[in-house]
Amino acid sequence: MKLQLNKVKKEYKMSQGNTFKALRGVDVSFESGELVSIIGESGSGKSTLMNLIGGLDSDFEGEILLNGNNIRTFSKKQLDKYRKNNIGFVFQSFNLIPHLSVLDNVTIAMTLSNISKKERINRATDLLKEVGLKDHLNKKPNQLSGGQMQRVAIARALINDPDIILADEPTGALDSKTSEQILTIIKRIAQKDKLVIMVTHSNKVASISSRVVTIADGLIISDEINYEVEKLSSEETKFNKEKQNLSFLNSLKLAFHNMKEKKARNLLVALGSSIGIMSVVLMLSLGLGVKDYINTTIKGFANPLVAEVNIKVDENESPFGSPNSRLFTEEDITILQNIDKVVSLEKGYSINSFTNNNMIYNNQEINVSALTTISSNITLENVKQGSFPNRGEILINEAFERRTNENMVGKEITLSLTINNQVKTIDVVISGYHGSTNSDVGTGNTQVYMHLEDLEELFDEVPTTVVYLVTNSISDTEFVKSEINRLGYTGSLQELILSAFNEILDVITYALAAVSSISLIVSAIMILVVLYISVVERTKEIGVLKAIGARSKDIKRIFSAEAFLIGLLSGLIGITVTNILAIFINKFIYSLYEFNIVNVTIEYMLFGVLVSILVSVISGLYPASKAAKLDPVESLRRE
Repeated sequence: MKLQLNKVKKEYKMSQGNTFKALRGVDVSFESGELVSIIGESGSGKSTLMNLIGGLDSDFEGEILLNGNNIRTFSKKQLDKYRKNNIGFVFQSFNLIPHLSVLDNVTIAMTLSNISKKERINRATDLLKEVGLKDHLNKKPNQLSGGQMQRVAIARALINDPDIILADEPTGALDSKTSEQILTIIKRIAQKDKLVIMVTHSNKVASISSRVVTIADGLIISDEINYEVEKLSSEETKFNKEKQNLSFLNSLKLAFHNMKEKKARNLLVALGSSIGIMSVVLMLSLGLGVKDYINTTIKGFANPLVAEVNIKVDENESPFGSPNSRLFTEEDITILQNIDKVVSLEKGYSINSFTNNNMIYNNQEINVSALTTISSNITLENVKQGSFPNRGEILINEAFERRTNENMVGKEITLSLTINNQVKTIDVVISGYHGSTNSDVGTGNTQVYMHLEDLEELFDEVPTTVVYLVTNSISDTEFVKSEINRLGYTGSLQELILSAFNEILDVITYALAAVSSISLIVSAIMILVVLYISVVERTKEIGVLKAIGARSKDIKRIFSAEAFLIGLLSGLIGITVTNILAIFINKFIYSLYEFNIVNVTIEYMLFGVLVSILVSVISGLYPASKAAKLDPVESLRRE
């Protein structure tokens, strides 16, 4: 391996348009198996030179050739790969990631390469044993001495089997005894046919080097060879460096480690974000619960094997008006009878009238709001009290009881009815109460159900205002209903009202959910701020990751993974709290009205989690992009 620098120049822009020339034209070459010390005063350019060789800075003039390849022409992606596979950094201040264990600090470079867990742990364990840390694998950096931390840094530098080791003042923060131990390890690295370049002020470090390069004012002023490094046979296991990049799964694992370091803060953020998710899911579940209750209650009064058919009402006509314009013809009857899956057809008469029909009982005249003939649509289940009516008997609803102040079952009454301007009276017995909605009692909406045959005996002609189609199964009924609509007819007035009510309820539900979702905006801002603070706090860590080969995409992926985990956690908390609240709310409402008002479905729970993740990930885009764009040199200088 050969590293060659040809006329390398580097300038830094200063304030007021001035420039500082850090390197003025460096010409030097190195080969594997050398132990080189670059010495010089502060500001001489030695650190700049190390950054250029390490690929941390590619803004320079001249050439830096590694085996003939000019790194100045490398793309951003190629530079990341160059740092990952060819360079190993050893920093004066160690730059270990504090919340990772010793083992994880060493394996992280291989994690960025998506190397298998088994392979990276085996290699890291071998390296840590080699530097004397086999008993400290699971310790955190703050549990180690300075010398031990530097050993960890050396093991991390070696983990990807690089060609070049760059050490910035490797003994600068260590005592003399520990320095000797570290230098012994570094010398042994050079003996294994690695190029080791140390930037140092120390004469002691320079004295053990095989070559000393002195730099001053951006120029090499001397280059002395002290001795030739004696090569040692190496039995290191080689591995494939052409691995994949950081996977999403590994980025999640790294993000999880990072979040555990600030678990209290992240938990509070997730709790705050969960309020918005809880509110939205609870509003949707509440709307669905109310909708299900009303639909179940109203549909419970109709036979599921019968489809009611009405002539389509003109949009300018009230559905409660005269039925004369909505009568069925024989042609209509034939069309309906021929619908597939219809077993039988029953004609009927139904009218909503507030003036023409009356019930007379004990000299008291009570208006009949609605008159409907009995059909297969009415079953025994619809009889709330009493029995199903025979000929000459009728069903009424409980509104009559409120008007008469007595139980009407078994009582004989007189009906005064008007059809086609004919007024007729008939004496009938009330066989029972029809199980209509409780609201009928409160509104005074009085209803009478009687046999069509009784009406036909009274009147010369009873028009057909409603038709009932009988089927063999519920699925057949649904098919027939769709055919009814396709042919231009409508279902029952009850279904029309229910459909309109459902639409109104949906609008109200979504409006409430939308209002509740405003809190998601607050959650998004909170997540953005917390992740941005995390980027600022971990700027140096980001610099370290980039120095060991992390791509900008990898950094962005790690922070996006943190946002994902926060969103997932807040979503899970939100739906958990929603389910707990639903249990208590339903228990209270059931004790009063015997139904569950909150219906939390799997779909709503999944929706809540997905929305939470989406909001969190979107919120994390800016902090993640900010982290990805950080300059590695500047990041490493951050204290």
